[in-house]
This record gives sequence, C-alpha cells and structure tokens, in this order.
Amino acid sequence: MRLAVIAVGRLKDGPERELCERYRERALALGRGMGLTGPDIVEIAESRGRRPEERKREEAEAILAKAQPGLLIALDERGRGLGSEAFAGRIAAARDAGTAHASFIIGGADGLGEEIRDRADLTLAFGTLTIPHQIVRALVLEQLYRAMTIIAGHPYHRA
Repeated sequence: MRLAVIAVGRLKDGPERELCERYRERALALGRGMGLTGPDIVEIAESRGRRPEERKREEAEAILAKAQPGLLIALDERGRGLGSEAFAGRIAAARDAGTAHASFIIGGADGLGEEIRDRADLTLAFGTLTIPHQIVRALVLEQLYRAMTIIAGHPYHRA
C-alpha cells in the first residue's frame, strides 16, 4: 500500500522540515519489507481566495485531485481521537484488505473543507488544540513510522 501525506502549504527549510524528513526516511526504510511504500509528500498551494470558505473549497478540490483512490484520513481538530495501536491497526487492516493507497490530508490555515471531511474514511484529531500545519505534518509522519513499528513488532513503541 502506497502512503501519501497531502498537505496544504509548503514546508520551508528549517527544523520542522528536518524532523519530517527524519521520520519519513525511517518509514521508507521500515515499510519496504512490510508492504508499505512511501510516505510520499504532496504539497498543495494555498488558495488565494478572498473568503475562508472559498479558500477551503479551492484547496479541497486540489487535494481531491491529488488523492489516489483508497483509504482517506483527514487530520482535523474536530475528528476523533485514536491511540497509536488503533491507528496502526487501521493501516494494517487496509493493507491486508488490498487497499492500494492511503492518503493523510492536512489542511491549510483555514482548515479542511467539508468536501474532505465528508469524503474521508476517518477524520482524526491529535487533540482539540489548534496545531500549526507544519507540526501536524511532523506528527503524521512520526505516527506513520510508529504504526509501522507496531505492525512489525519493533520495540520503538512502548505502551
């Protein structure tokens, strides 16, 4: 199953990008032997619309144009909480069911459009706090790596 993180906005050089790349590289290396490839990073340009709803709609269209058919997980503060083991279980179940792609969606400054939340198989929150999209990207990549270690029985995850 090919993994992709689709995010609105460009991550600039700096510590956030380095952290994201560290977890992405770990996931790439570990996933090869377990039927998981990626995660690929797909950056969507921020909308130039005048109103928040217009921006969210334009960004949602661009996101959906890039998302491959398969598992779609939206990251949104209004989503449900899920522990790391349950998250790993969802990924493993999708892989085992023959799902070809899993996309993890991160919105821009205005959040995600309704089109994304309606279409998502799961809307996931990393708590109720508003978290900058750069930090959410690092969290998603770390959790993908953690999920892979859980699936593989690797000792990284200590619960």
